[in-house]
Amino acid sequence: MTPEIFAEWLRRQGHRVLKTASSYWFEQGPRFFQAFPYHWVLEPPEAELNEFLKENQAIGLRYSTPSTAPLGRISYHVVYEAPLYDFANLAKWARKNVHRGLNHCSVEPISFERLAEEGWLLQLDTLARQERWLNLDQEVWRKRCLAAKDLPGFEAWGAIVCGRLAASVITFQMNDCCYLLYQQCHRDFLTEHVNNALSFVVTQTMVQRPQINCILYGLHSLDAPPSVDEFKFRMGYHAKLVRQRVVFNPWLHPLFNQVSHAGLVGLLHLMPGNPSLAKTEGMVRFYLEGKKPLEQQTRPLPLMQNKEALEEE
Repeated sequence: MTPEIFAEWLRRQGHRVLKTASSYWFEQGPRFFQAFPYHWVLEPPEAELNEFLKENQAIGLRYSTPSTAPLGRISYHVVYEAPLYDFANLAKWARKNVHRGLNHCSVEPISFERLAEEGWLLQLDTLARQERWLNLDQEVWRKRCLAAKDLPGFEAWGAIVCGRLAASVITFQMNDCCYLLYQQCHRDFLTEHVNNALSFVVTQTMVQRPQINCILYGLHSLDAPPSVDEFKFRMGYHAKLVRQRVVFNPWLHPLFNQVSHAGLVGLLHLMPGNPSLAKTEGMVRFYLEGKKPLEQQTRPLPLMQNKEALEEE
């Protein structure tokens, strides 16, 4: 499936989608653009970026660039790229929990209509557990789900316990890469380990499809807690080294420095969980770190760990 199909899904949700010579971009927040396809690693010319920012009166943009690029925060994509996937690929902790999950639930494709209705409570509960209070209401969630229902490449999967939707995920095949999007689980079923079962079955299914060579489980987040990615690494995924670059409009450069970042950190301590403030702090942090040479940057923990470091006895 093509990037244009993904772009149509975003447009149906109300996002502004634009294209430059190097990439597609969508307005993830007010006047702030994220590059997609997410797994693309870009090196756009500075003139292209500056023209894009000025023409669209954008505050900033974010994209992934090679680890050898001169600018960008040292970062990672969470991926699985091996040709086989089974219990041997999991950390010990995850193997036990997948077995437990499969004993408690069935994992199967579900309709986007069901996801739109029953998935809303899962979305609320997941964000609350992660202390990520996003500006999201039920109608936005419904639009996100139903926008995908007739687009090729999109699927909805659920973990079902006694007829109830306990966990869910959206998948999209982008050429030879499968994206796992918006995985969520209700706390009532955490002890049944349905998230592990869902992740395992969906990953195994996608790996077995001959046209898929890579699964992308997400980008290194600006603001999510580390526990979100630790789960993925225990499930056999790894951190693929990239640099993530945040670029601000040249007119705004004087506003973003160590002093203003310290102010944002202080405000975030006073207002924890504020989604706009958390994203802004993350963008400024990535921007400032991204201007440093690689040897002066602190690598994210997943890039310093291997699978054995995540084992739990």
